[in-house]
Amino acid sequence: MFVGDSLSLNQWQSLTCMLQIAVPQAKYTSITVQGLSTFTFPEYNAKVMFSRNAFLVDIVSTNIGRILRLDSIEGGKLWKGIDVLIFNSWHWWLHTGRKQPWDFIQEGNHIQQDMDRLVAYEKALNTWAKWIGTNVDPSKTKVFFQGVSPDHMNGSYWGEPQAKNCKGQTKPVMGSSYPGRSNPAELVVEKVLQSMLKPVYLLNITSLSQLRKDGHPSVYGHGGHNDMDCSHWCLAGVPDTWNQLLYATSFLSHQT
Repeated sequence: MFVGDSLSLNQWQSLTCMLQIAVPQAKYTSITVQGLSTFTFPEYNAKVMFSRNAFLVDIVSTNIGRILRLDSIEGGKLWKGIDVLIFNSWHWWLHTGRKQPWDFIQEGNHIQQDMDRLVAYEKALNTWAKWIGTNVDPSKTKVFFQGVSPDHMNGSYWGEPQAKNCKGQTKPVMGSSYPGRSNPAELVVEKVLQSMLKPVYLLNITSLSQLRKDGHPSVYGHGGHNDMDCSHWCLAGVPDTWNQLLYATSFLSHQT
């Protein structure tokens, strides 16, 4: 089960396509009900699911508005009993204005209108880490964290300052290292995972994805509207490599 935002959806869509190509004669079903998408191969008794949950912690509606609760994971009930869990969260933490899906942030009994988003992200991941520590049996469930998927909205980060975004990019960044700054959310993810007692495998997709400034839908990402999508990824494309990493890590973790 993939749990996260639309970048988790990106990876789930990639994996379902790769699996269908691997067994093209196999019958399958694909349904979505209340934010849970399930792709099933009945003859293999296999399901690949995606649960849309952009923050991992809860957002609840109250009489004062929508509250993002940094220390509550009621949605975790859906994750129990799953063989493989792949989590992701970051993309939505920076949204403001109309795209922000909450009105207040709550920690304990303290409610405030906003706070440093990176601090809030770390608090939420620590809540998630506690949930994993309490509810996951590593002998039955493998847990992965996708990592931080980069966007390409500023050409100066890859040495092309005249480029405002990913529009018109047809080649990746040359070389094996990205010249731009690292994402501070990466450090938060690594810090939280290192503090956990139960194993969580980091796919660490950031560095390899940073090189693919050419891999986004660009002007074609929102149905041809006058908009720019330099956050999500084309399929086939970069998420296929994420899934190859997932497969390799699953195999290696099974061997150890």
